[in-house]
Amino acid sequence: MSDINEVNDVNDINVVNDDYVAGDVNTIDDGYDDDGRDDVNESSSALDNAATATAVLEFIATSLAEDPSAVSVDVSERQGKVVLSLSVGSNDMGRIIGRRGRTAQAIRALVGAAGARDGVTTSVDIVD
Repeated sequence: MSDINEVNDVNDINVVNDDYVAGDVNTIDDGYDDDGRDDVNESSSALDNAATATAVLEFIATSLAEDPSAVSVDVSERQGKVVLSLSVGSNDMGRIIGRRGRTAQAIRALVGAAGARDGVTTSVDIVD
């Protein structure tokens, strides 16, 4: 009978094939260089970094709207967040918001993902 099929005795549990060599894992390299800065996108401002989120919002809104020329996106910054204010024509407001706000919720999720790709927290406001 092979060893694989045998049931180990309780006393045999302590036998471990240990190939650990000191310094393999879970050690801090002595050459670690920490300059005191966090690894964060440190370019100019959050407004400049929100280009992808702004483009995504404009694309989605113009695609949904019956009057794409009435779509405008204003970008501002509030409390460290990039706020994208979406304005559409009065006839398109229902199309942008959707039933029970589901379309608006989906737009906010997509714009949030696009902003996260650029390292920016976004918020979408749909204004009259």
